[in-house]
Amino acid sequence: MNTRIILHSDINCFYASVEHLHHPELEGKPVAVGGDPERRHGIVLTADYMAKGRGVKTGMALWQARQVCPDIIFLPPRMDLYLRFSRLARKIYSDYTDLQEPFGIDECWLDVTRSIGLKGEGLKIAKEISSRMKAELGITVSIGVSYNKIFAKLGSDYKKPDAITTIYKEEFRHKVWPLPAGNLLYVGRSTQKKLSGIGIRTIGDLAAAPESCLSSRLGKMGIILQSFANGLDTSPVRQEGAEAPVKSIGNGVTAPRDMTANQDIRIVLYTLAESVGARLRENGFRCRVIEISVRDNGLFSFTRQKKLDHPTNITSEIAMEAFQLFLTNYRWQKPVRSIGIRAADLVTDAFCDQLDLFTDFCRRERQERMDDAVDDIRRRFGFYSIQRGLMYCDRQLSSVNAKEDHTVHPHSFF
Repeated sequence: MNTRIILHSDINCFYASVEHLHHPELEGKPVAVGGDPERRHGIVLTADYMAKGRGVKTGMALWQARQVCPDIIFLPPRMDLYLRFSRLARKIYSDYTDLQEPFGIDECWLDVTRSIGLKGEGLKIAKEISSRMKAELGITVSIGVSYNKIFAKLGSDYKKPDAITTIYKEEFRHKVWPLPAGNLLYVGRSTQKKLSGIGIRTIGDLAAAPESCLSSRLGKMGIILQSFANGLDTSPVRQEGAEAPVKSIGNGVTAPRDMTANQDIRIVLYTLAESVGARLRENGFRCRVIEISVRDNGLFSFTRQKKLDHPTNITSEIAMEAFQLFLTNYRWQKPVRSIGIRAADLVTDAFCDQLDLFTDFCRRERQERMDDAVDDIRRRFGFYSIQRGLMYCDRQLSSVNAKEDHTVHPHSFF
């Protein structure tokens, strides 16, 4: 069979939908997830359809959301809960194919080409997945069914919520080409403005535009976008396995006071590493890149990162690598106001690591067991029930519970 059958499943208002399941008392009330309403800062990560209908948008500041929807209810994000639902969704997908590629924690491409003989054609599989998501998880999905990833993604965006849209080869010209160019994956605001400046407003306009014009205006990306518009995307859906469903997990904090010495930095980095390491272990991830972000009290900031020899979720390794990055790159011209750690290039625990003669793997295994024991104690008795001796050097700097404030970054298409 030459024609592939690709699905793109997008969980509708994912964070808000999961929160509604756990807060039945909020039925019929507008809900948004994100930020810290008590401190009156932060942005909306997602909103349910009632809030969206009143003008609340993703990325909007909390005070702006309150202006357009005075009775909105804000809930803090619970990433571990959302990651658990993401894994449960992927478990359902795995009954139809092992060719799964996450696009963030709420979206996933599925290549079901080889499943058609057993499970039925693509539309039937999509309907079955949609039905199971409602029955087994209590959430709805919008699914696009197509012959490539770009149009499958466009199909899941075509109609929401709880919808299935096909975009087959014989359909895409009359379904896709009349849509605004901004609907196509990777045509953001800036690109859309550039396209509009040369008279390209629809995906059909983009498909028919002269290559020389697109190349001069957008470079190589212009040609890529035009191939997308013409349905020429041949990128494969990556096989399920060692790839993590998120891109990175990170924490950053503005310290209770300015940090003025290396010891201050070490205390805060260990506090952040405790959280990052726990998140990685809790969700079965390890990282291959450590990144730090630093901002001084003059608001100058920079980021630096390092590729690791071996993937890790060990707290002490994360902290030490981050501290070395800081020592190498900061000269103490001013006190430090805030600092962050990001664990990136994630793999799952199924990833096969290459052994070498110069790494003490027995010692690493002991550290992993110790971290697991600490995680278990904290789950039972709270974050502050067990602390490193370093934290007692400055109780003010070590008072931050960074585990309750973290960021998860989704994958990009490329």
